[in-house]
Amino acid sequence: MVMNFNIPGYLLLCSNIFLIFCLKNSQVSSSALASVCPNTTTYSPNSTYRSNLNVLLSSLASNASRPNGFYNSTVGRTESEIVYGLFLCRGDVAPLDCQDCVTAASKDILENYCPMGKIAVIWYDDCLLRYSNLPIFGRLEESGKGGIASGVIVAIVVPIAVSVLLFIFCFCWLRRRASQKFNVAQDMTDGNEISTAESLQYQLTSIQVATTNFSADNEIGEGGFGVVYKGILPNGQEIAVKRLSRNSGQGAQEFKNEIVLIAKLQHRNLVRLLGYCFEGEEKLLVYEFVPNKSLDYFLFDPEKQQLLNWSRRYKIIGGIARGLLYLHEDSRLRVIHRDLKASNILLDADMNPKISDFGMARIFEIDQSEEITNRIVGTYGYMSPEYAMHGQYSVKSDVFSFGVLLLEIISGKKNSSFYQSDGAEDLLSYVWKNWRDGTPLNIMDPTFGESYSRNEVIQCIHIGLLCVQDDVNQRPTMESVVLMLNSYSVTKPAPQQPAFFFRSRTEMLPKGLESDQYSTSNSIPLLSENEVSITELHPR
Repeated sequence: MVMNFNIPGYLLLCSNIFLIFCLKNSQVSSSALASVCPNTTTYSPNSTYRSNLNVLLSSLASNASRPNGFYNSTVGRTESEIVYGLFLCRGDVAPLDCQDCVTAASKDILENYCPMGKIAVIWYDDCLLRYSNLPIFGRLEESGKGGIASGVIVAIVVPIAVSVLLFIFCFCWLRRRASQKFNVAQDMTDGNEISTAESLQYQLTSIQVATTNFSADNEIGEGGFGVVYKGILPNGQEIAVKRLSRNSGQGAQEFKNEIVLIAKLQHRNLVRLLGYCFEGEEKLLVYEFVPNKSLDYFLFDPEKQQLLNWSRRYKIIGGIARGLLYLHEDSRLRVIHRDLKASNILLDADMNPKISDFGMARIFEIDQSEEITNRIVGTYGYMSPEYAMHGQYSVKSDVFSFGVLLLEIISGKKNSSFYQSDGAEDLLSYVWKNWRDGTPLNIMDPTFGESYSRNEVIQCIHIGLLCVQDDVNQRPTMESVVLMLNSYSVTKPAPQQPAFFFRSRTEMLPKGLESDQYSTSNSIPLLSENEVSITELHPR
């Protein structure tokens, strides 16, 4: 078959690739940069072609987390029904950001740009998406107006265009890589708190010496982004070093976000960031060393939980509440943690709690009340119903998580696995049943014996039930929680029945929402099979 090459179409594709690799903004745009929709051939809404197109776009979106940033697929059998498609993401875009972009493009191109066209191209800052009823690769469209032979034109134009694009891509990639370290440092120099980025930067060699070159003997835990090591600086100071795994899809962005966020937060009940290291492939966060590990290490261990008497647990509850109040109201930023749980509460030498792991946090404007996301991330058993079902989160989402954690501290039982060990539906329902029946102390950890304050325990159960109510507006703020913990004279409303506890991941995920690929180490995964919790944190 004799075919001619469509030069304008090829150059258009080249310009698309040029835009993808060289645009500076790395966030997914709210609207497309441009689109092509010839509308020369269309399909009906209920046609087999539309069904195949939906399957194709779903396949492209689900494969967009691949590290190479490119994927093509074909759906259908007969010539009139078959649809070809591909996506291409910019080389420096993280896999999950690529997936976000392709997902948004798949929806946008059908709803806003090319609702009935069989051929369409759309591109954003991060990605390009294309589909057609004709083969995309190796097909040359017939032309015919004479002039120079198309084969000659192809032989001349294609190598030149490809060479230019490769040069431009390499130049942009090298320039971005060289400036990445500077950009991270620049984000840290916000206000008078940190005068220079260098004041927080550690040399890689210093950290290697402190951790005996990241020896396995110095491993103290494994978080959402890699292994945590204990280290000792030359001055004798103990440190904890979080080493981000090199194959972590959002490692670089998450690394940057945690620095920007934690460096601005200073509170006795938040883990303190001492500095960072960003050299070559290594991305390291240096924290104060907290000797007593995390709360779950003691709370859910039948032997170790005896070390947490009621007095210590009551102090831990108060400390967590004050830390959350600082994040929600008292800091310069309004921070929603989004992953508050026992394993993210570290305990210092005096068993004082410190909230850690801000990898999933979001920053709100001071007057902002809520936000909605289409990607649900978090830990099974701690998520508020409005977030799990609708992607809607606010400070009240953290309040719900705090309520679950508070009831776990009192009972010594884990909400997500309570029904497996005790035969009850779940911890929240069990607490509510005993509260309604006038037997709230039945939920108390039996290791307390007689060494507890009845009024304190009942007050904390009351507060916990208020925090886990299904109605967002009925939950207290952390300011009210701290006030209620510190005063018996504060009038507390009667709690309503807790939110429904989801039994399975599929039950928890409604149609139209996506799960993140990760959930946190040493926790039950929310919506995925591996155990880390990662998402992006974007200051607004």
